[in-house]
Amino acid sequence: QLKAYIMGQISEFKISETEKSAVTPAEYMKKVSASITENEAAGSTDEKSGVSYGTFEKKTFYSDVCGRNKNINVLLPAGYSQSKKYPVLYALHGYWGNEDSLLDAGDASLRLRQIIGNAIASGDAEDMIVVFPDIYASATQDKCDGLNDKNNAAYDNFINVLTKEIMPYMEQNYSIKTGRDNTAITGFSMGGRESLYIGFSRPDLFGYVGAMCPAPGLTTDLIKSENLKFSNTEPYLLMVSAGSDDQVVFSTPSGYNDNLNSNNVNHIWHYVTGGDHGGKTIRPHMYNFVRSIFKA
Repeated sequence: QLKAYIMGQISEFKISETEKSAVTPAEYMKKVSASITENEAAGSTDEKSGVSYGTFEKKTFYSDVCGRNKNINVLLPAGYSQSKKYPVLYALHGYWGNEDSLLDAGDASLRLRQIIGNAIASGDAEDMIVVFPDIYASATQDKCDGLNDKNNAAYDNFINVLTKEIMPYMEQNYSIKTGRDNTAITGFSMGGRESLYIGFSRPDLFGYVGAMCPAPGLTTDLIKSENLKFSNTEPYLLMVSAGSDDQVVFSTPSGYNDNLNSNNVNHIWHYVTGGDHGGKTIRPHMYNFVRSIFKA
């Protein structure tokens, strides 16, 4: 399939199904919900002696969708080996951001490398590869230049870059497990809107879906409110995190939660008292999310 895609014999990359879990999404989310903590645990953001936090690789690929080179950051787990295959988490930045925004280069206070590395080292999370892409996917300009419909559409176009280009690139260049059981996505703000859009659009590809402080527009620009549900296949985990003190998207995440409840969609609503539109919600979400994926 990968060869056929590269040779242009097929137009879209589809991840093959792995063996299905015997646990239903409702059962799995009930189990996960019992272990969710409102905030990240003390010490989870520390860089600890004797713990290896993996290796970052910045990669560039040519995007036919965008007509230019695009960057991704790839966080490989400690001890990464081509002789072992790893599940993959895609983590999406917010408006105005890039592939560095959720990392030390963009905001060192987020401590995501430490949160992920400590969870893996303690055995609370699976060994995984985490991909931080640039999600601005305009075919006419390199960077976002304003809060408007044109730029919103460029972010919404990331679904094509991800499914048609980044996912094939990852399979070609890294030792990864494939299938929805081994593929997760989450995102912050506009990245949260996109992770939800992608998760609802392609549940065949993503078995674990998260969103942190998701931006508005999902149910007005992309998916009608009554259609915000899964027809057949649903993810094992759908987790939406929001902060009580978010002064950017305000109550938008709560609206999504209400919409999901109205449509009887299995999901976890993770509300952080004192959480803001930033690290105070991002850290708790990532702390819980990485511990809950690839285990159904």
